[in-house]
Amino acid sequence: MVSPFAVAGAGDTSTGMAMPVALTIAGSDSSGGAGIQADLRTFAALQVFGASAITAVTSQNTLGVRGIEVMPAALVASQIDAVLDDLPVCAVKTGMLANQEVVEAVVVELLKCHVPVVVDPVMVSKSGASLL
Repeated sequence: MVSPFAVAGAGDTSTGMAMPVALTIAGSDSSGGAGIQADLRTFAALQVFGASAITAVTSQNTLGVRGIEVMPAALVASQIDAVLDDLPVCAVKTGMLANQEVVEAVVVELLKCHVPVVVDPVMVSKSGASLL
């Protein structure tokens, strides 16, 4: 039996089972070592279909953060709403939320769904740059 908390067609084709869906709400790390990219790799390793809402775009590498562009809170809310409107999300993980406006928009959107939420309050990068 296919789980009601899964995406059809995103699962293991050998068994016909669909994968559970998780949403990550975080910043994008251009070096791929953290943020959305790391969350999606972790989800995939755990056989979870990953959806995302990007809160900020960073230009960074292993040496440090060079720049941060925060997404407008309304755009972050729209990304979350679009995912929740279409995919059967069964868990949410937050990371870098960037500023108070984004935090508030995320809270409003997550109050609309009733799934477990893992809050990972990313406030400082590994290199010491402020992210909140």
